[in-house]
Amino acid sequence: MRLFRTPLAIVAAAVCAATGTRAAPLGHPVAGQIGFQKAASPIAEEIHTFHNYYLLPIIVFISLFVLALLVYVILRFNERANPEPSRTTHNTLIEVVWAVVPVLILVFIAIPSFRLLTHQLVEPPADVTMKVTGEQWNWIYEYPKDQGGPFSFTSVMKPEEDIKPENGDIRLLSVDNEAVVPLGKVVRVQVTATDVIHSFTIPSLGVRIDAVPGRLNETWFKAEREGMYYGQCSKLCGKDHAFMPIAFRVVSPEEYAAWLVKAKKQFAGTSDGPVSVAANASGTPARQ
Repeated sequence: MRLFRTPLAIVAAAVCAATGTRAAPLGHPVAGQIGFQKAASPIAEEIHTFHNYYLLPIIVFISLFVLALLVYVILRFNERANPEPSRTTHNTLIEVVWAVVPVLILVFIAIPSFRLLTHQLVEPPADVTMKVTGEQWNWIYEYPKDQGGPFSFTSVMKPEEDIKPENGDIRLLSVDNEAVVPLGKVVRVQVTATDVIHSFTIPSLGVRIDAVPGRLNETWFKAEREGMYYGQCSKLCGKDHAFMPIAFRVVSPEEYAAWLVKAKKQFAGTSDGPVSVAANASGTPARQ
């Protein structure tokens, strides 16, 4: 996507970079962070570009413009400076301007917005398909038979006493079983739920989609860097909503193949019924 580069856009992006990604590691938030996590997929890169070079400059410009108008009105039209107030009730030019300019701004925002939305919805051919099921309050990951499975496992947040920072554990984000995907491959994720509505979200990968009982939603991503990527359920789903983390490990294709062999043995005996749905339903899921 061509970047919308203006002095205001560059300044706004620099401020965002300085405040939002200060020493931010890949894949998880840090204390004091107010911007996005580092992007690790093409979709996430486009989301950041749209925010930094379209939305943020427009927001900054409008805020400064309104502030300037407010200051001008206070100074120019206060009782002392303007003892005889104007009795003007209509101004055709001003009314046309304040109707047309907001429309043009919205059109300017809508064009790249729809382009980004289309990129998210138009899914390229998948290299890996997996099914994710949300339930109170954990995630179930299922890998299909034709891609190294079938097997499935439940991923639960590690309790406080099991967190070991020296091993890279992060409080409220680390889990007992991480999902694993290969680097540089298109991963199709089919998402559903068993009880209430959840939301499957991994910020660094640009992924967010609702998990709805009785409905199979679908999204995709392609990780461009190895490492751990964390997310959380982003839909209020009950008393332990805050304790429902998502953890994906991105590894090389060779490591992924070795992990599949190990995982199939580790999680042997899991039913391949639901997994077959994930493998064969590519034409039917709804896309958000």
